Amino acid sequence: MTPEELVRDHTIYSCVMGSRAFGLATEDSDTDRRGVFLAPTPLFWRFDKPPAHVEGPADEQFSWELERFCELALRNNPNVLECLHSPLVERADATGRELLSLRSAFLSRQAHGTFVRYAGGQRRKLEADVRTHGAPRWKHAMHLLRLLTSCRDLLRTGELRIEVGEERDRLLAVKRGELSWAEVERWMNLLQDEADRAHTGSPLPDVPDTARIEDFLTRARRASAASALGVREPDADDEVVQRVGHRGLGAQR
Repeated sequence: MTPEELVRDHTIYSCVMGSRAFGLATEDSDTDRRGVFLAPTPLFWRFDKPPAHVEGPADEQFSWELERFCELALRNNPNVLECLHSPLVERADATGRELLSLRSAFLSRQAHGTFVRYAGGQRRKLEADVRTHGAPRWKHAMHLLRLLTSCRDLLRTGELRIEVGEERDRLLAVKRGELSWAEVERWMNLLQDEADRAHTGSPLPDVPDTARIEDFLTRARRASAASALGVREPDADDEVVQRVGHRGLGAQR
């Protein structure tokens, strides 16, 4: 099974990300698509395992295998968490809908560290641009401000909202280079300080609910194996029949 077939035939969830999901799209914005596929369980029984992610097959398209996606989300990876909270969902089957219902189980105060580390790396790149070229890449500066805002609000409220709302105009002004680098730096510093303070009293749990996610992944793998082997998994009605049957046999004895 090719990577393209895995994405085409086994995607459980897909969405639009980037500027269109953030509410920052302009006429020249690309359409970035992200997704999650569930590789058939029998593929993992081979030495040659299925890929953990696939680029394409369309332009600006990227997909993760479900297990890898869950691993990254449990680490509070910003890109993966934002994918789960996109307002522009294009596809979600039953497994994908259950994945979406588990969004809160992935969230924890660990997001402070992962978001801040990612933001710090991006900021160092912007500062290097300023030293080298006299100005940052303004589009990247805009997205860094958006990320820091999202981190602060997540820690304050316990909910991840990726749409920028009323900050749209000001952020787009940054993208156009209408704010000075000094103004942008002050804004970044303010958001960083607010995120640090929000971390202390955040309503988020200290760690994500790993057991709940592992249960979901195990059930998804089991259902995939049963489907591939043509075996119907027992449901609740089957269990009731089995229990009644056992009692009946006991009575006959």
